[in-house]
Amino acid sequence: MTLTADSLPNDVETLKAMVIAAHAARLNAEAEARARALLIEQMKFTIAKLRHERFGQSSERGAILEQLELALAEMEENASEAEATAQMAAAAAASKNIKVQGFERRRPARRPLPEHLPRERIVYPSPPACPCCGGTLHKLGEDVTETLELIPRQWKVIQHVREKLSCRTCEAITQPPAPFHPIARGRAGPGLLAHILFAKYGLHLPLNRQSATYAREGIDLDVSTLADWVGACAATLMPLVLLIRAYVFAAERIHADETTVKVQAKGQCRTGRLWTYVRDDQPFGGLDPPAAVFFYSPDRGGKHPEEHLASYAGLMQADAYSGFNRLYAASRKPGPIVEASCWAHARRKLFDLARINMAPIAIEAVERIDALFAIEREINGAAPHERKRVRNERSRPLIAALETWLREQRRKLSARNEIAKAIQYSLNRWTALTRFLDDGRLCMSNNAAERALRGIAVGRHNWTFAGSDEGGRRAAAIYTLVETAKLNDVDPQAWLTDVLARLQDHPTKRIDELLPWNWKQARLQKAAA
Repeated sequence: MTLTADSLPNDVETLKAMVIAAHAARLNAEAEARARALLIEQMKFTIAKLRHERFGQSSERGAILEQLELALAEMEENASEAEATAQMAAAAAASKNIKVQGFERRRPARRPLPEHLPRERIVYPSPPACPCCGGTLHKLGEDVTETLELIPRQWKVIQHVREKLSCRTCEAITQPPAPFHPIARGRAGPGLLAHILFAKYGLHLPLNRQSATYAREGIDLDVSTLADWVGACAATLMPLVLLIRAYVFAAERIHADETTVKVQAKGQCRTGRLWTYVRDDQPFGGLDPPAAVFFYSPDRGGKHPEEHLASYAGLMQADAYSGFNRLYAASRKPGPIVEASCWAHARRKLFDLARINMAPIAIEAVERIDALFAIEREINGAAPHERKRVRNERSRPLIAALETWLREQRRKLSARNEIAKAIQYSLNRWTALTRFLDDGRLCMSNNAAERALRGIAVGRHNWTFAGSDEGGRRAAAIYTLVETAKLNDVDPQAWLTDVLARLQDHPTKRIDELLPWNWKQARLQKAAA
């Protein structure tokens, strides 16, 4: 630390102590900054590794990943706060004629600002003449520093004016027809309606929070009004929901899963279910776009998936839910559903034992299963025949060895042993677990369905419960639209805005043009033209 002559003490020992203290403080600050930067880099590596390992259910990697991302954000906030505090302290010291020797600090990664955003130039005035000699100044160039700014959203009222015209000859009165509104109670435009729908079902903001946010912006929209609009939109958009439903069940292979949802009842909440069925042909190189359909039921009875899948026959990847068993019967009409079990579920039971109890058998079992998933990552997106060939050459020997090893370990263990139970779970379903070896269209896991349900798992922590069974069915309909748009890399809010503006006046025979993948293709063609 270097002080001005006027503020320096005259005592030599005091001066030495000040220099030593300043040097120690600088070294400590540098060490803390380096340790903080190293910890952040380690956390980023761990998160990147977990993101790369896309196989495995969210309860294993997803929950850990979310917690790590939260911790990383917290550490980066702490680092930025510490850096800002140090900078303010340096500035305060400089104002007191004290100069503090700086050290190299962590710099956040800066990406260039998006080129498509409009630019606003603020030119700072230059002196009219040279401040040194008063001579004429000539421009040599300019330095431009860009900052990203946010303009609060704007509300406006659109007046739909229909002029009345009269004929001087026959005195007839002419007026343009009334415009179509997205919903019968047409006080909300399509952009506002789409925003409300996506905020609730895509961003998980319940209507009471939305109403409070609008009130702070000077717009009084009661929760009852928003609920009325959501219900009307769900009815208006139902033709698209039915079209997506038919498309999903026309697939060769689907994924199936369900999750809980609280439903308000008299004096308490009961547990309902949201079911999803996902069509995704991309893992085996299919060109058909992905889609997801959701259903609601008040309980978990097997009759519900039987109703959902009444018209479907083909391959289905699912967990070991017993309610699906009747769907696999050979005598089922219109045909049997072929069961393909999920290796992620089988692995999870062993993974928990390996992680918590550090059981050697469980650890080795997880390592053997992970070797199979590694092969799957290599052939993801390949054609079915290529996937089958690779599996026959590389996966089938590993599967055979794994079965032999599991049966040997099972014989050594008591039936009440937790590892024995986890092993028996896989052995009881071995035919369905190994079916992927003979069909290149199948995946090893049911992660596609579990990913589709992830938004619901996040959302129910915010909106807590559905108001009724009808609210659950409405949520299933809107989730169908939002999740299908996301699967096709389509902005759900932009798509819903355009669909709500056009649907009432769109020809019924051409409604498939409004499906997310067709809508996206039309937009790309229009942009190219």
